[in-house]
Amino acid sequence: MREWCFLLAAIICEVVATALLKSTEGFSRFWPSAIVVVGYALSFFFLSLTLEKIPVGIAYAIWSGVGTTLIVLIAWLFMGQKLDIPALAGILLIVSGVVILNMFSESIVR
Repeated sequence: MREWCFLLAAIICEVVATALLKSTEGFSRFWPSAIVVVGYALSFFFLSLTLEKIPVGIAYAIWSGVGTTLIVLIAWLFMGQKLDIPALAGILLIVSGVVILNMFSESIVR
């Protein structure tokens, strides 16, 4: 169970860092830049802890899929990004892939 908490922490850190990336203005603003760098560093640290139990391909698929979906939702809800039907379909496919991995793959450590 610990490895799943580490994966969740990795996803949250990566999402926070990515969400703030634009506000760094090319890394010319100190605090947003510092948060982005620390967020990505923590994300990779927690991802490395995850890999002690969860295979790298599975962990990375979940990390990137959930992270991408959350970033798209944040951009849509808080940054005014428009989402058309192909974008929504793509997000649905990403979420479906993560669900299929978690529910049906024997590669997942339970």
